[in-house]
Amino acid sequence: MNAHEIGEKRPSAGGRGLPGEHPYGDRGQIVCLVVFLAVWGLDSFVFKGTTGLAASVPLSVRLAAACLVLLVSVLLVAKAHRVISGDAFGGRGLVTDGAFGMVRHPLYAGSLFFYLGIALSTLSLASLAAWCLTAVFYDIIARYEESLLLERYGEEYRQYRRRVPKWIPRILPARLGSE
Repeated sequence: MNAHEIGEKRPSAGGRGLPGEHPYGDRGQIVCLVVFLAVWGLDSFVFKGTTGLAASVPLSVRLAAACLVLLVSVLLVAKAHRVISGDAFGGRGLVTDGAFGMVRHPLYAGSLFFYLGIALSTLSLASLAAWCLTAVFYDIIARYEESLLLERYGEEYRQYRRRVPKWIPRILPARLGSE
């Protein structure tokens, strides 16, 4: 599960993935990664079919943008992994602080920022199209997990959802309960 819920587990649909995750979440993420990297690599370095825009944007600008987006990716994923791998959080219930106070799906958002950073480095329009399809997939699995969290936590999760964005991270984490 997207680490909103630490400790207690729910059965997964179809018996695949971790409890509470979309049944095709893990496999789908691997497929998205492979397809994205194949499209990006082939378009950027072999066929160069949709990379014409790169000629009008200096490499230094593209790499600076890519590095900034990749940095956001690394920070989100690192902060989220600290929460979900820390034993201190076991059995705690709905997690709303740290990376989860900045964005509701920090691992998924971090993955999408990673793909976007790579696409920005070469400005491959084909890889940006693959990124869009990947974003749709991540939104589907996120909505599935959110429905489980809403069922389990009700109003507490509704309040969290109102305060924390789904995909674009807040600069400072939301403080639930204050207001």
